Amino acid sequence: MNKTQLSLVALCAAFASAGVQAQSAAPSASAVVAPADDTLFRALGAEPGIARIVDDFVPRLVADQRTSEFFRKTNQAHLKQMLSQQFCVVSGGPCVYTGLPMKTAHQDMDISKGDFNALVEVLQASMDAQHVAFATQNRLLARLAPMHRDIVNVH
Repeated sequence: MNKTQLSLVALCAAFASAGVQAQSAAPSASAVVAPADDTLFRALGAEPGIARIVDDFVPRLVADQRTSEFFRKTNQAHLKQMLSQQFCVVSGGPCVYTGLPMKTAHQDMDISKGDFNALVEVLQASMDAQHVAFATQNRLLARLAPMHRDIVNVH
């Protein structure tokens, strides 16, 4: 298996796990909740490392033909801010996510599982470009994975 396949397998496993956890969890599935420790946050390089990933990620989303339709008319500075906050929170950092709930933010966008997977591949390319370790990439993807329920809305 290549790196992308392994990451997608990890992401699918996280989806399955998240589905089980979401059924018994009291908080809303769309809430961005910080984990108990900041190990992943530190492995990503804390806020400066997350900013480098996001600064690489957003232009790639706009340039990639699979994702460009969703991002080319977006306020990129605002998108970078929201993604940085979100990555910071889910990785255990001290940030606060001030954006819309995922379901609300994506409700009129007609996003398929294929669109979501393309975004994951673009994120992986950005993390590769920023020399984020493979295991760290998978840990971040696993923490972001539960959001797919609120983002993918074309089945």
